Amino acid sequence: MKAYWVAIYKSLDNTDNLEKYKEKAATAIKNFNGKFLVRGGKSKTLEGPDSPRTVIIEFSSLDDAVNCYHSEEYQKAKKVAGKIFNRQIQIVEGI
Repeated sequence: MKAYWVAIYKSLDNTDNLEKYKEKAATAIKNFNGKFLVRGGKSKTLEGPDSPRTVIIEFSSLDDAVNCYHSEEYQKAKKVAGKIFNRQIQIVEGI
């Protein structure tokens, strides 16, 4: 069953570091066969607090999504980002 990595950003401080993070994170995600479905873009908040960025990535399985997050490569990407964002990440099984 497919799984979706959903990242809802609460704040985003440094877009320069975001570009460096995105590059490294994309490589890790590709290595686990992740596919970006949503990566920022225009949005309209209908309920709850507004978010500066939302990312949704599709993986073949829950295990692939979790293993990608915990991979050495993705953890290095997080270190590059430092404290530029405050976000919530959930991995959800879907269709």
